Amino acid sequence: MDKSQRLRGIHYWVPLNFAARAVNIEFIKLIYLIYESVSIITCAPWNTNTTITGGTSMKQNVLVSGASFAGLSTAYWMSKLGYNVTVVEIAKGLKRGGTPVNIRGNTVDIVKRMGLLDQIQSNHLKMELTEYKNSNDVTERTELREDLADDEYEIERDVLLNMMFGAVKDDVDFIFGDSIASLKEESNGVEVAFKGGPKRSYDLVFGCDGIHSVVRKACFGEEAEFTHFLKTYFSITIVNKLLIKENTTQMYNEPGKAIMLNAYNNKTDIVLCFSSDKEIPYDYRNEEQQRNIILNRFSGLGWRTPELLEEVENSKTFYFDKLCQVKMPSWTKGRVALVGDAGYCASPAAGMGGSLAIDGASALADAFRKCHGDYERAFQEYNKSFRPFLEEVQTTAEMFVDFLVPPTEEAIRERHTQEV
Repeated sequence: MDKSQRLRGIHYWVPLNFAARAVNIEFIKLIYLIYESVSIITCAPWNTNTTITGGTSMKQNVLVSGASFAGLSTAYWMSKLGYNVTVVEIAKGLKRGGTPVNIRGNTVDIVKRMGLLDQIQSNHLKMELTEYKNSNDVTERTELREDLADDEYEIERDVLLNMMFGAVKDDVDFIFGDSIASLKEESNGVEVAFKGGPKRSYDLVFGCDGIHSVVRKACFGEEAEFTHFLKTYFSITIVNKLLIKENTTQMYNEPGKAIMLNAYNNKTDIVLCFSSDKEIPYDYRNEEQQRNIILNRFSGLGWRTPELLEEVENSKTFYFDKLCQVKMPSWTKGRVALVGDAGYCASPAAGMGGSLAIDGASALADAFRKCHGDYERAFQEYNKSFRPFLEEVQTTAEMFVDFLVPPTEEAIRERHTQEV
């Protein structure tokens, strides 16, 4: 199968990530303090037109599972390091849909090194304000969105995904519509069995396949061992029309429930969140079951809820999952490493899923460069250098959940009256 055949087909799907726009100023300040105070391994800017020294002196083959931000970023840097890279993606094409991505701090330097900053600057969104509504559609609080700093951009997920895919598609092999069935580490590589193809051997395998990672399950253990439930579920629905004024965000809350609308580029994100003390059993691949959970939980709420539930019921783009974090003592084992949500999801409440994936892939590549392609030393460096920053982000995200979904009427009123 040639590369043109492998790239054929696009499948539309909504990923696990929404930007936490409805956020107070103190939360934003906290994120910036993290960037300023936590050291992340960085290198001098690399020439992205040539193979990077410090990789491997012989062409080795690596497999990347997942073709979202973590997978595309990892594929980009490993290719620049001189590896032959193959990306396998279970969907029949890039997973489309999803809410905008925030690019800030260290991530800006990374996308600049990837040659993407000019495109990001030309396509970034300009959100203007956030309004907090009551059941009568009266605005009880308004937060004006100040112009973003020079090192912060917000961009549509699909636009950024296309940019990153364009940066790697000519240098990396893509296999869409297939996934890993099993992994078996051997003395000189990893034998990979695919669900839809023959077994192949790779020198290294990178699990960039999200919170429900197949690679993590195969090499490290069951999902329940590493996921930490934040007692909240959420759904994302995207409709191709404006339900509120463009470039604005609106929030409506009832105790334990939140509705957020984000309007931009002639479309609206509908984000619904609800609290739950216990985890709900459901099939994460059964979309109809997930829609029914949301429709039942939000039935009878005020404001514009009936109208919004109708949009959710009829929309072709829908995603549902629990808010959780992935916490692991190590993101590497043998010849396998995890990048992004698969290894260290901070939860969508952090609003940093895309940028964390990009940061993590860059930290991994920097470690390989520093260790001259010695994967064992590089994996140790990756675990050591990136962990302090990641743990700070996860801690901050946990603090934000109650702000997003206040548990009581009193907490809602307090949020609406606090000083901006």
